[in-house]
Amino acid sequence: MKQIGLLAAVVVCATLILPRSAAAQTAPTIPPSNTTPDKVESSIGTLEYKYGAPSKETVAKAYDYLDLMHGVEAFMNAYQGASVASIFKGSEEAGIPNNTALIFSELMDAKSLFLTANADTVYFFVNLDVTKGPIVVETPPLALGVVDDMWFNWITDFGLPGPDRGEGGKYLFVPPDYKGELPGSGCGPFSRKMTPSPWLR
Repeated sequence: MKQIGLLAAVVVCATLILPRSAAAQTAPTIPPSNTTPDKVESSIGTLEYKYGAPSKETVAKAYDYLDLMHGVEAFMNAYQGASVASIFKGSEEAGIPNNTALIFSELMDAKSLFLTANADTVYFFVNLDVTKGPIVVETPPLALGVVDDMWFNWITDFGLPGPDRGEGGKYLFVPPDYKGELPGSGCGPFSRKMTPSPWLR
């Protein structure tokens, strides 16, 4: 009786397993959207594949495109710093040392070689060099200005849109690796860390 019961149990198990095995061997239909076509038209030309694997020419096109993309990315990420380095270099060659305010004596006009300047504002600018230590800048009343680092990242506004609200104030700028203490009053609330231009290193 035990042997018959064991045999029956084996038969039942076998009948339960067989349909599952048969179902597992049947491959599901793959949607066309999940397959790689033999040819793909793209902005870099026709890309060819065989059983989903790219041809030698397609691989070369893809790597050429990656090289171009990385080159454009490097340019886009570096031109701000190169521009500021040129501003520092050009100012020094024109006899304007760093940390010196240059005030324009006339308004801008169509002959001024500035991309975004307007014709009804008296401009002034300073190339701040914090490589030798912190610098305190005192701004005049009713100014309208902004301070950027060498990558044109915004540091702070000053004057009417700044913390001094157009009354004039003192701003303390320190280098990014500055380890000293910052004042708790006076120019303390306007303290900012600057990223120096690579031209100054």
